[in-house]
Amino acid sequence: MLAGPIFSREALTAPRKPNHYLMRSGYIAALFVLMYTTRQATIGFQDVRNIGDIARFGNLVFQVFALVQLALVLFFALLFTAGNIAQEKDKGTLILLLMTDLRNRELVLGKLTASLLTVGVLLAASVPVFCLVYLLGGVSLDQVLWALGICVSAALAAGAWGGLVAFWREKTFQTLAISVLGTVLFIGVLEALRVTPGAAGPGDRFAQMFNPLGTMIHVLNPLASPEVGVAGVSAFDSVLALTGLACVLGAITIARLRVWNPSRVTFQQTENAREQAETAERVRHRRIWSNPVIWREVRTRAYGRRVIFIKLAYAALAAFAFASIGRDSSAAGELVLGMISPPGFAFVGLSIVSLMLINAQAVTSLTTEKDGKTLELLLCTDVTAREFVFGKLGGVLYNTKELILIPLALAGYYMVGRTVPDLTLENVIYLMIGLSVLVLFAAMLGLHAGLSYDNSRAAIANSLGTIFFLFIGIFIFMILLVEARSSFALQFQSFLVFILVGSIGLYASFTHKNPSAALTLAAGILPFLTFYAITEFLLQGTLGVCLWISAAYGFAATAMLIPAVSDFDVALGRSTLDKG
Repeated sequence: MLAGPIFSREALTAPRKPNHYLMRSGYIAALFVLMYTTRQATIGFQDVRNIGDIARFGNLVFQVFALVQLALVLFFALLFTAGNIAQEKDKGTLILLLMTDLRNRELVLGKLTASLLTVGVLLAASVPVFCLVYLLGGVSLDQVLWALGICVSAALAAGAWGGLVAFWREKTFQTLAISVLGTVLFIGVLEALRVTPGAAGPGDRFAQMFNPLGTMIHVLNPLASPEVGVAGVSAFDSVLALTGLACVLGAITIARLRVWNPSRVTFQQTENAREQAETAERVRHRRIWSNPVIWREVRTRAYGRRVIFIKLAYAALAAFAFASIGRDSSAAGELVLGMISPPGFAFVGLSIVSLMLINAQAVTSLTTEKDGKTLELLLCTDVTAREFVFGKLGGVLYNTKELILIPLALAGYYMVGRTVPDLTLENVIYLMIGLSVLVLFAAMLGLHAGLSYDNSRAAIANSLGTIFFLFIGIFIFMILLVEARSSFALQFQSFLVFILVGSIGLYASFTHKNPSAALTLAAGILPFLTFYAITEFLLQGTLGVCLWISAAYGFAATAMLIPAVSDFDVALGRSTLDKG
């Protein structure tokens, strides 16, 4: 086969796992739950006798499904590919693959296609659901087919980018951070060109071909463009451009594979160890703090020598978002999606990226210890569980301090410069408290996943996936609440099923290896309190939003923290070893 034995092995072994079928059926069930929630929020329990109402409902469901699926395939194609290759590097098995007779093409394409197998299966399983939406009316068959085509080509491009970064960089955190920042910055620049007045030149139109979000919005609303007629829905140029981009990225990775790997760091570490051994008597050792874990996190380059470039890239993303808001002054009074002002949207976007990177930093700080076989050694030392967990948590917050301070500085600038007239010092304090609680939750969730999962790829996927699904759920909540425009009681009844499904998903994530009453309660109340916080925000509330967010996510972070600091065995799920 074109992808070689790596993909063949994955295609043969994946159907043997129960998760393969659970994920596929669970995704379809989630789409039907989302359809039911949308129906209850817009139509309710009243009888529908007008075919136009059904067509409008079908169009709304199609728009929600298409945007959610595009976000999912972009994120998980990137995450699965980058995480799969990074795990090979952490365990040292990539060098063994390079020593075989596998050609560069077989190794790169094999890893890419094997990582995208799950995404492809979910896309194939969603085809009947989209066809069912087509039968409701309000959507043409061309729109359905092109929406699926955009998802496939975007998944290929995102996976190829994740593979390039993973084969290029050595550290898992660098791989995840560069992949996420690169994707967000790429789509952000193209989306800014799409909405900027006067950007209609040939170069700008060519750039928009590589924008999956802009193309999807065009497919969902074809009549919004004056150049397209009723029956002229097409995304051929964008699908071709994204597929070509994936081919170019894959070709670069194939050409540079054995230049990047094995890394020079491997040989440099060996030479440095030899030189230190020869001059051991003359080496002046650094003084280690009383807590060696946080000393390693703060005083050493545990996550690579080029982490500063990741922070500079984030700062460039923040500057770009700020410049885009300042340039588009004509839309200063308009609300994005009818919910939030453009400055607020920029703050929320930067905060989401920060939380994703903080979570990635936290989970990789544990997975690298496990893959390097150093976590087992820590169990043999006199380092206590409290020192280990708080050391890791402090190291995560210290290494990502710029990602926390930049959004807060942006909010302070909005307040001082009166960019947002309603933003007062009181509201900024609420923002600081809420963001701090979310930062602690994201960091603790990463540590909890790293301790709960033995497989590094599963830990990273579970941790980042939980954060991502929380944001997707909040986004869907806000869209449907604005669409409903009904009383709070009716809205709560409409979203009850969706909230319960979210609680079940969080329960499975939180209590994977170490179930407890506190984690079960946290999984149960977090979606409910998040719903109340969203409703309070849409009702122009401030203090209520801060209180609900702090209560929900602060309790969840505490419920994950207490078992972790109690004992290593409890955190690692080994409490039964003493019984032997």
